[in-house]
Amino acid sequence: MTTTAISALRTGHIGLNVTDLDRSLGFYRDVLGFEQLGEGKEADRRYAFLGQGGALVLTLWEQASGPFAPAAAGLHHLALSADTVEEVRAYEERLRALGVDFAYEGVVPHGEGAASGGIFFHDPDGTRLEISVPAGLEGAPAPVSAAPTCGFF
Repeated sequence: MTTTAISALRTGHIGLNVTDLDRSLGFYRDVLGFEQLGEGKEADRRYAFLGQGGALVLTLWEQASGPFAPAAAGLHHLALSADTVEEVRAYEERLRALGVDFAYEGVVPHGEGAASGGIFFHDPDGTRLEISVPAGLEGAPAPVSAAPTCGFF
């Protein structure tokens, strides 16, 4: 029997169901900066491939009949990473100017005493999104002290 070494799994791309492909495509492409890699807009199969540097990151599927359901099994939230706290603040400014719904005010740490954290908001279908950094929020007050901030929005 041949033994094949396997590597640790990592996230490939994420597929999100959306109610309106054009609206969601505008949000993820024009607001969050993903590049559109491809799309299918047949009447019964509408989708868009989004990425960065030519690599697929996110696929939007127009097959939801209602908004995101936080109490349903499945996705809790989608976390995106930035390089610096300043980049997270720039996204926050852009999103606030567009009237996006936020869970907390400002860039917040993941928990009391944590250096990591970010912003927590919703896409056009109510899907919970996070843009975070691994460090830079030392000493900032956490909105939820006993557990990760990302668990409570």
